[in-house]
Amino acid sequence: MKTTNARRMGRRRFLGSAAGLALAATGFPVAGVAGRLRTCGALRSQSDLFVVNMLGGIRNPNRRGSRGPLGGDPPDAPLTLDERALSDALASGTAAVNTTIGYVAGPQEPFEYSVAEVARWNRIIRNHPAALLKIRSASDIERAAREDRVGVIQGFQNGAMMGDDAGRVGTFAGLGIKIIQLTYNGPNQLGHGSMVPENGGLTDFGRDVVAELNATRTLVDLSHSGEQTCLDGIDASAAPVAITHTGCRAVTDLPRNKTDRELRLVAEAGGIVGIYFMPFLAADGMAVAEDVVRHIEHAVQVCGEEHVGIGTDGGTTAVDDLDAAYEAARREVEARRRAGIGAAGERPGVVPFIPDLQGPDQFRKLAGMLEARGYSSERIERILGLNALRVMRDVWGE
Repeated sequence: MKTTNARRMGRRRFLGSAAGLALAATGFPVAGVAGRLRTCGALRSQSDLFVVNMLGGIRNPNRRGSRGPLGGDPPDAPLTLDERALSDALASGTAAVNTTIGYVAGPQEPFEYSVAEVARWNRIIRNHPAALLKIRSASDIERAAREDRVGVIQGFQNGAMMGDDAGRVGTFAGLGIKIIQLTYNGPNQLGHGSMVPENGGLTDFGRDVVAELNATRTLVDLSHSGEQTCLDGIDASAAPVAITHTGCRAVTDLPRNKTDRELRLVAEAGGIVGIYFMPFLAADGMAVAEDVVRHIEHAVQVCGEEHVGIGTDGGTTAVDDLDAAYEAARREVEARRRAGIGAAGERPGVVPFIPDLQGPDQFRKLAGMLEARGYSSERIERILGLNALRVMRDVWGE
């Protein structure tokens, strides 16, 4: 992909001056991150934004089989990524994205499948060396931005692959898994997901897993968890935690969204909450971009703006045929219900994305909407990426 000197200079100015101001406001040593970004060579030229998407993907939804209904990728997914998806991810300003791999649900043996998925994604990244970089530390996110690449953070959305051995956390940490979500929507051996009526808390084994996550400097993700499991997870963790992709239940009362108490405690522990671009932001499931802004603003009020980010739960390539997308969503909702992993708010006729907040310009559009609400560029920069970078540095180290 060709670049221009003007775009390079725009990126350099953003990462140097604007990011420096934002980092200073969040307690970052400006001479550290911002100084390195100022003095580096060629920077991302596709966008003047710096985005850390705490849960998303790099896929073209217009290609058949681009997504499996049980979460993650199909077992026979290819070892290369669609060029349009790669181009859109770069153009969107995404410096890094937490990409769900490994077991989420389904008939696969969770541990074996998850190990195989790590290997498969390592090969994908190796097959796209000019566009992708595997993230192992916070400094790798900066490197991805400098080198005009998208950083791939490998993460899990279910802790079921731990079996009965919390020591497996160390195995996955050694393989480069940086974020592990404790539960999906249902129950597992760690605790209860958001759709379990009993709302049980973290199990003793779940506490052991959290301790191992802390010991290996793996970020604890409490998305999809039931309320009590979430509260217990915050309490059990000695390190900041994340809810990488959620909404605010005080705004839209659905189980996939988090209560003010959960949001506040995550912030008080130094963590971060990512707001998703998902239908759960509206009670009828017909969420639009304004709903994303409403949930961000509420999270900022509850958590403080230094503890709010984005985790879209989607990609940066727009759906070309919305009619076909609604039909595909109907089939997916039915498949998820049959598998017992659906969530309240998923229903036929509702697509799993925000129709007017799609494509590589989605983050720029969101930034413009926040600016129209009176948010300064520094505040917007923190929400789009710098807050997540701070938490990842706190947990992972340099």
